[in-house]
Amino acid sequence: MNPVSAESGYRLLLIDALGNQSSALLSGLENLGATVHQANAIADAWPMLTTQLPHLVLLTVPSGQHEGYDFCQQLHERPQTAHIPVIFIGPGEQKVDRLRAFAVGGVDFIPLPYWPEEVVARVQRHLSLTQPSDRTHQMRQIMAQRGYSPLLANLQKTLHQQALKLKAQNVQLQREIRERHEVESALRQEQQKSEQLLLNILPEAVVNQLKQFQGSLAERFDEATVLFADIVSFTPLAAQYSPLGLVNLLNQIFSAFDHLAEDYRLEKVKTIGDAYMAVGGVPVPCADHAGAVAEMALAMQTAIRQFKPVSGIPLQLRIGINTGTVVAGVIGIKKFSYDLWGDTVNVASRMESQGQPGKIQVTEATYERLRDRFRFTPAQEIEIKGKGRMRTYYLIGRLE
Repeated sequence: MNPVSAESGYRLLLIDALGNQSSALLSGLENLGATVHQANAIADAWPMLTTQLPHLVLLTVPSGQHEGYDFCQQLHERPQTAHIPVIFIGPGEQKVDRLRAFAVGGVDFIPLPYWPEEVVARVQRHLSLTQPSDRTHQMRQIMAQRGYSPLLANLQKTLHQQALKLKAQNVQLQREIRERHEVESALRQEQQKSEQLLLNILPEAVVNQLKQFQGSLAERFDEATVLFADIVSFTPLAAQYSPLGLVNLLNQIFSAFDHLAEDYRLEKVKTIGDAYMAVGGVPVPCADHAGAVAEMALAMQTAIRQFKPVSGIPLQLRIGINTGTVVAGVIGIKKFSYDLWGDTVNVASRMESQGQPGKIQVTEATYERLRDRFRFTPAQEIEIKGKGRMRTYYLIGRLE
């Protein structure tokens, strides 16, 4: 610590709102070589600050009063007085009073009662922190004696200019960083929107594969169950609606089917006119793909009955289901569409087109996987285009 010498010339402002500062304290402060100006109220202190600034303020604060804290805060809000240290003196019974003193810019808090010697020591300590070191004084004197004062002034000016330049560059850099973060955030949001749109078109597993591979993407699945559904007598139904009204009806029906596909963790493949296609076990393998598709088919039959056309005639579905090997994927480079290929798909389509209104026709391959859990009509043999005679069944419901 650099002691405050008797020739220090420091000015102290003592604001004694309590009116009980001892003569020993005043004597001790004056022994530091400092001039002590006294004010008995905050209002009296402000005029003193306009004539000559003190090097330190001793401020007494009565318990429960806020005027002293407000004074300290205002003092440090003003550029010309912000550097003046303030030492609080007060009862200090409440922790909040002491903490508030530091919050408004105070450098110390001395509780009552105090020892005058302690106050003097603390004042001396804080004044020494603002006093340049002896080495600094010596360097300045040497440079002045050798005629380096103009050089020092130019150096200080140059350093000040460089500091201002660096500050301006830092502000510009911070602005560019903020702008870059804003651009990156906007790009991330747009990327999320694009990805969400892609997920509405393609399965998530396929989207992840497309991020890694370019061109066609197809995969063979040895076990999958395919469903086709078609609205019965759709052509005469369409004649009862305007084009917009017909599209609105189809949107409501297919949206209900989409929710069912999500509920049973199946993949909607596409819609073609009034036909709806879904698959189980693709693109994510599923052990009970046939059971999930059967559950969805039964739920679709229930859902379609909730829609009432203008004719008043209840809507019906023809549904066909087949199980077997398929190839699934995305081909081409534009307007991506996830699709299925293979004999299993063709036979499932035939099950729908050659089925009966309001019923669910399944192949023997599907029947074998479901007969222990679902009820079926007895087997029948029908002629399937390109396949000859095939044994098929109608799914009725679950086994009790």
